[in-house]
Amino acid sequence: MTQFAPDISDAALIQLIRDENLEALGILFDRYYQQIYRAAVSITQDDAAAEDITQDCFLKIHRYANRIDTSLPLAPWLYRVTVNLSYTWVSRRKKRRVSLEAIVDRLMSPIWQSPDHMVEYIDMQEQVRRAIKELPFNQRVVVVLYYINGLNLEEIAETLNCPVGTVKSRLHYARENLRHCLDNVNWSQEMGITAHGFAG
Repeated sequence: MTQFAPDISDAALIQLIRDENLEALGILFDRYYQQIYRAAVSITQDDAAAEDITQDCFLKIHRYANRIDTSLPLAPWLYRVTVNLSYTWVSRRKKRRVSLEAIVDRLMSPIWQSPDHMVEYIDMQEQVRRAIKELPFNQRVVVVLYYINGLNLEEIAETLNCPVGTVKSRLHYARENLRHCLDNVNWSQEMGITAHGFAG
C-alpha cells in the first residue's frame, strides 16, 4: 500500500490516477466526498440519488483524469460535474423544482437549537423553508454552492459555466427574494442571516 503525505496536492493525485493508481483516487474521495454529497443531496433532495451521483462524480475523475487541467483547482471541476449530474437526474424524473428543506438547518445558527429557543426555532425554520421554496431553481443552486458548500463567485461561475455577473445576479435576486419573504421577521441578525450575506 502506497503511503501518501497528508498534504499531497490534488494535482499530484490526479497524475497518479493517470498512472492507474486507484489509491490516489481513494484519497480524493475521502477529501471531497462530504462536499460533493452535500451539494448533490441539496439539489436532488434524494439521498440515494445523491450517493449515486457522488460515486459517479469520482468515477469520472478516473475516466477523465487525462483531461483534467491540474494547473486549476479541482473543486470547481467536481462541483460542475456534480451539478450537471444532478440536473440530469432531476430532468429525467421530470421533478418539479426542488426545495432546499433538507438543508435549512445549515442556514440557521446553532444557538437557536437550545431548549430555551426551540419554539422560536421551529417557527423560524418553517418561515425560512417557505422563503427558500419560493426561490427559482437556478437561484437555489447558487444558494447551495455559495452558502452551503462555500464556493466563491468565480468558482460558482466556473461550476455552472456562466459569467460571474450571472452568478452575482442570481445571488442578488435570491437575497432580495429571501429578504422580501422574511421582511416581517425580526430575527435576521440573531439567525446569522447578515453573517451569511442574506442582508448584505
